[in-house]
Amino acid sequence: MQFLSDNAAAVHPAVWAAMQAADAPQPPYDNDALSQSLDEAFSELFGRKVSALWIASGTAANCLALATMVPPHGGVICHRDAHIESDECGAPGFFTHGAKLMLAESENAKLTPQAIMDVIGPIRRDVHRVWPHALSITQASEAGCVYRPDEVGAIGALAREQGLKLHMDGARFANAVAFLGCSPAAASCDGGVDALSFGCVKNGAMSAEALVYFDEALAADVKFRRKRAGHLQSKGRFLAAQVLAMLKGDLWLQNARAANAAAADIASGAKDRLLYPVEANEVFLRLSAIERDALRAQGFGFYDWGEDGARFVTAWNADAGDVGKLSRALAAL
Repeated sequence: MQFLSDNAAAVHPAVWAAMQAADAPQPPYDNDALSQSLDEAFSELFGRKVSALWIASGTAANCLALATMVPPHGGVICHRDAHIESDECGAPGFFTHGAKLMLAESENAKLTPQAIMDVIGPIRRDVHRVWPHALSITQASEAGCVYRPDEVGAIGALAREQGLKLHMDGARFANAVAFLGCSPAAASCDGGVDALSFGCVKNGAMSAEALVYFDEALAADVKFRRKRAGHLQSKGRFLAAQVLAMLKGDLWLQNARAANAAAADIASGAKDRLLYPVEANEVFLRLSAIERDALRAQGFGFYDWGEDGARFVTAWNADAGDVGKLSRALAAL
């Protein structure tokens, strides 16, 4: 009964079917009809003209986006727990040729305008100091917490005031939108987001994410950067097929709702053990080493989270029986 990560979940049958349907001769790289239709598909989804392309991994999507926003001598303000800081092996510095991550502190792994200004305030505007050129926020955050539209808007307004670009790491963007019950635009570009890493792999795809630019001026050179980074796949139609399958009939949203519902069921048995509000598909709990051993002895797989915590992640195809067993096991501790 695995709750290690939504990365470990099965590929959705609709994604497999779309990849099979794409298995016919087509122009290579991103010149096929499927890849060429991504701009239109995402423009329809967000209700505005956007530029979109497939990317093979979330790390590459985040870092390519930042590379179009930040020069080598610049900085990116992010939360101390952000994925680009703690789980990407220095990739932002690699893709940007040396830009610095500038870490902020705030609750629930979510940036706030005040936390951002706490970083900016002490910096002298001279050649000796790194000046930020972008902000990066994660929707939903690394603590599984969701930015409300007004929170994104406040950060977007500050970004414009300070002359910064705004990137959103949307590895679990679908889960955030499902929780909010709003449009995808309200959770991102309406608040001033310039580029979004639109997650698919954690939500039922096999090997494709999307990078969506709301500021098309930034999109002008990203395809060259993707090629230079070794991420322009010759049979790109198979990545485009996955992304389009996720968008068709709002499968991306249906899958996220199922994962969120499973997380809420688990949380219902956890009571006062919750470390953070459960707003997406991650449940962080306060558990002793003995309690974690007891759960693992019953067959539950999950990651430890610090010395006295654990993280449980649900996926689009979470087994209701397993979810129920875990909720009851937590309640019985």
